[in-house]
Amino acid sequence: MLDTGDRAYGGKAPNYDLALSSGETVKLKDYAGGWLVLYFYPKDSTPGCTTEGLDFNAHLSKFKKLGATVLGVSRDSVKSHQNFCAKQGFKFDLVSDKDETLCNAFGVIKEKSLYGRKYMGVERSTFLIDPKGVIVQSWRPVKVAGHAEAVLAALKDHAAQ
Repeated sequence: MLDTGDRAYGGKAPNYDLALSSGETVKLKDYAGGWLVLYFYPKDSTPGCTTEGLDFNAHLSKFKKLGATVLGVSRDSVKSHQNFCAKQGFKFDLVSDKDETLCNAFGVIKEKSLYGRKYMGVERSTFLIDPKGVIVQSWRPVKVAGHAEAVLAALKDHAAQ
């Protein structure tokens, strides 16, 4: 498992196959040479996840201008992602991680509690990966309000270095 704590900075992101909402399958290393914003969220079409996706979508041209690709990751199916993207007008891909390989590699599966019931779920988390595939910053756990803007500001800082 990838150590996503402070020691992860300077560490390489793992290379896994990614099943995209576009229907393509790519590898994480295919994004080398550009910045990558990889954000993990619990579930398609839920209020917080929709807001987070819409916020990243609203700033997408700014991310692209800085040479960054934005990818959202959840355990939902490719079909669910396709419906979610179509309904919300997302202009970036979502990654289906039904078997939790990527979620486990980044350590985002955590024990959660809802109405006193404990279960394992995705901790809303974001990772900024540089053009060499190195994780340069992470946000855990994420509060949705203002998050996309905070990631964009961090990207600007890192890209300027």
